[in-house]
Amino acid sequence: MKYEKWSPGYWVLKNIVRFADLIIHKRITINGKEKIPRDKPILFAPNHQNALSDPMAVLLYTPYQPVWLARADIFKNKIAAAILRFMKIMPVYRIRDGKDQMANNDTTFNNSIKVLKSNGALALFPEAAHSGKRQMLAHKKAVPRIVFMAEEKSDENIDIHIIPTGIYYSSYWKFNRSVLVNFGDPVLVNNYLEEYQNNSNAATMALREKLYEEIDKLTINIRSKDHYHDIELIREYYGKEFLKRQGIKNTPVNLFYSDQKLSRQLDILENEAPEKIKDLAHSARKYQKTLRKRHLRNWLLDKPENNALKIVVNKLVLIIGLPFFLFGFTFNAIPFFAIDKIVRAKIKDVAFWSTFSLLLGIILFPIIYLLEIWAVSGLIPGTWLKLLFLVSLPFAGKIAFNWFILLRKTWGRGNLLNLWIFNKKEYHKIMELKKELYAKLDTLIKA
Repeated sequence: MKYEKWSPGYWVLKNIVRFADLIIHKRITINGKEKIPRDKPILFAPNHQNALSDPMAVLLYTPYQPVWLARADIFKNKIAAAILRFMKIMPVYRIRDGKDQMANNDTTFNNSIKVLKSNGALALFPEAAHSGKRQMLAHKKAVPRIVFMAEEKSDENIDIHIIPTGIYYSSYWKFNRSVLVNFGDPVLVNNYLEEYQNNSNAATMALREKLYEEIDKLTINIRSKDHYHDIELIREYYGKEFLKRQGIKNTPVNLFYSDQKLSRQLDILENEAPEKIKDLAHSARKYQKTLRKRHLRNWLLDKPENNALKIVVNKLVLIIGLPFFLFGFTFNAIPFFAIDKIVRAKIKDVAFWSTFSLLLGIILFPIIYLLEIWAVSGLIPGTWLKLLFLVSLPFAGKIAFNWFILLRKTWGRGNLLNLWIFNKKEYHKIMELKKELYAKLDTLIKA
């Protein structure tokens, strides 16, 4: 296979998956795309937290058909190997695969050089494993070794640009989540070639450290081991308030960098004043426990004075939108809930839930849609109306999901309003817990 060549089959598959990805997500934000050069060989180096969703976040929203390098053991099955190669994934052999297999890397590296010489794109995860948390694992030496080897084996300087990439998800597996992809300034391999000629190991370590630093700037990397979940909880509760304190407009990119700043300050606080982070964690957990007891969410308490009006407006929207919900639910419920049940039952690693949901969705939804159009075709006159019905189904499903979310939010607002009317003591207790937590954070965290 000529990996450096543009593939029409890959292009078709990419756009099918991209459509499914757009349906799955509430918001997709690409930041720093202008930093990717169009006339240079590049290697994408993203953080890795969410299995196949991570390469999708890179390849679906750039003009490239990036060639990914992956461990060779996933190529053992012939059918799987054929699919992987069609998806422009090449095997990299390690010592554990057998010393006799290491020679096969020559083919991979030769193909890599061809991709780079044609100003194409390679892609590789520096961590070599996914974490499933907002924590970056230690980087391996694979990226520096590959780019240096490519330069060595080439008969001329390739001038490889490594693109540090940070991927952030509002949720790792929930439907209708948001994703932000941050592309950083290119790291130029040429800057390390002279050192590599003198001391290859020192150059490899220096480039590895540089990549870690650059990717760290583009991710939320919570270093705490003892209070990881507490910092995540505080970020969830206090993030928008912290952004507001800085006087910055609430956009996905601004909120991300504000959350990054908040998380890092909490990490520092744990190192410098562990008793204070313990007190914050205790307050956050106590507040969370009280909210859960009353089936409330933190955002409901942001502007409680608007609750009654919001309930009225939401109910009108729900009544008007009910027919759309019923239509979307009727024709999407079976594949949606079937996939959810299968994934939860069969996939143990939560980091793979979104991956298998996407793959099953691409297969199952079209099958169900075709069966449904066949079942109701007698009720729909004309070919064009049948086609319109078929095309509308995924969008109707998304509308139905958003209608259900609005219903849950309206129920939550009603729950808070009932608490304010019938149990003012408990209502004020919850508000005081929130004020207490926020006051502590206002004092300890610098805006």
